[in-house]
Amino acid sequence: MNFRAIPTLLMLAALTGSAAANDTMATLGTGGLVFVQTGTVKMLSEDLYISPGEVRVKYEFRNEGDADERTLVAFPMPDITGSPDFVVSIPTEDTENIFGFETLFNGEPVDAALHQYAFAQNIEYTDRLRELGIPLAPHSQAAISAVNALSEEEKLELFRLGLVVPLEFDAGEGWQKEYYPAWTLKSTYSWEAVFPAGETVTVEHSYKPSVGGTVAVTFLAEPYDGYDPATTYKKKYCTDEGFIRTVEKTLPNLDERYGAPFTESWISYVWSTGANWSGAIGKFHLTIDKGNPDNLVSFCWDGQVRKTSPTTFEMEAQDWWPPWDRELEILILNRQESMEGNVG
Repeated sequence: MNFRAIPTLLMLAALTGSAAANDTMATLGTGGLVFVQTGTVKMLSEDLYISPGEVRVKYEFRNEGDADERTLVAFPMPDITGSPDFVVSIPTEDTENIFGFETLFNGEPVDAALHQYAFAQNIEYTDRLRELGIPLAPHSQAAISAVNALSEEEKLELFRLGLVVPLEFDAGEGWQKEYYPAWTLKSTYSWEAVFPAGETVTVEHSYKPSVGGTVAVTFLAEPYDGYDPATTYKKKYCTDEGFIRTVEKTLPNLDERYGAPFTESWISYVWSTGANWSGAIGKFHLTIDKGNPDNLVSFCWDGQVRKTSPTTFEMEAQDWWPPWDRELEILILNRQESMEGNVG
């Protein structure tokens, strides 16, 4: 595996089956907390842990000014756009707090406010959807059911506004038409935090990642339709020759490039949005947990990577800035339980 540069990724639950476009689950890229720009509050340290089941971040801040600093803190959630063929990994069944978001400030739970808005064609329609009694989460069955319970006139109104799209199908009882949400939901949690002058405070943040991936290893395939999987994965996940050879050794037949006994998991962590503190991060510590000793992992990192347990890899940096041109992208190959052996 290669650890050269760092990008963003969200982890995926293992899937089984054959490789095909319909066997792909997309991810929702999330990151850490966003702090409104301040000139006096310095981030002393950030300890980031990423695994298929949890993302945890612990920050230490110090207000080096002469006065208390009150600032807005936010957790922007990724946009969710509805579609009849919605295939995005949603980590929980909660239609509001879909990531199981939790935050502590100096050890005390934070009561954050959730702000949600529905957009279509860059126009906000939040109030209209609420007037019609439609839940804002476009991927939810509740929203789909509410849309189709509307009158024909109301459905056509939403269609004209670009809020829904029709889908015609024959389920054995003749042609039917259903409407599916097509709006984009924008959500953010926020609260105000006070950083006392001359004091150090801790902020802890955790959530469940959205995990995408495929039911087979796809990056060993030959280029097709203008797409080169090997080049794309090398750029995004730093899959080096050693990593590729390790996977190839597990192929029952070298001519069957989808035959490796793994599924793919993808994790995206967006760290570029949170760099609003004073100066660089004093000490940055990153732990990536591949979840199972039999799994393989590849990601990019500029610097030394230490394997600290059968599943964890740790990295450190001093006076560190998040890369402005890339996020943290992680590829995990999940060893299928039906296959014997350990590829390490």
